[in-house]
Amino acid sequence: MNSTTVFLMLLGMALVTYIPRAIPAVLIDKMHFSPKGEKFLKLIPYTAMAALIFPGVFRTDASRPIVGILGGAAAIFLAWKKCPVMLCVLGAIAVDLCLYLIL
Repeated sequence: MNSTTVFLMLLGMALVTYIPRAIPAVLIDKMHFSPKGEKFLKLIPYTAMAALIFPGVFRTDASRPIVGILGGAAAIFLAWKKCPVMLCVLGAIAVDLCLYLIL
């Protein structure tokens, strides 16, 4: 495989990845959703966060399962308070780090 083929494959993969992400960003201003649809779209980041954090709650250190449980509880609490997703993730990480240092 020569360098031109590799470059064309990389370019194709970049386009295939970029196009589905760019289309909604370009068209979102022209789209109008019902109030229920808007509420659904606003809940997606919290759902994604839960899907990312929840499995980690059960994959913590077997000798200290409380670390994962309390980290997950911190993430749930911050999400319930409607904190930004990044703050929820960082809060859960901070709680886990503190518990690892203490325990």
